[in-house]
Amino acid sequence: MKFRVYYDATDAGKVMYHTEYLKFCEEARSEIFFKNNIFFENEGYVVKELNAKFLKPAKLGDIIEVKTKIKKILNASIKATQTIYKDNEEIFILNITLVFIKNNKISKIPLSHKKILDEYS
Repeated sequence: MKFRVYYDATDAGKVMYHTEYLKFCEEARSEIFFKNNIFFENEGYVVKELNAKFLKPAKLGDIIEVKTKIKKILNASIKATQTIYKDNEEIFILNITLVFIKNNKISKIPLSHKKILDEYS
């Protein structure tokens, strides 16, 4: 998924804030489900753990691309790596573990979700 870095995502030096990398990754993960007509109600994925590696900055006006790779799908959790590229160069790597929650409880990931996520393995 591609994004442009706008002014509100940058600091006074026109460098993208560190939290924006996480936001763009979140939006790219959400879009995986939205484009498959899955809109969450009383369920969804929450972050259990993450490790972020900032390699190079993105700046105002840059076009960045988030690529998502599902590493492992367990009964109730997903391990994924999301990489942000600028001009085909890695600038950010996020390793993340997500847990599926339904009605405020950890639950099994639905089979329909697993099928969608398998496309990103």
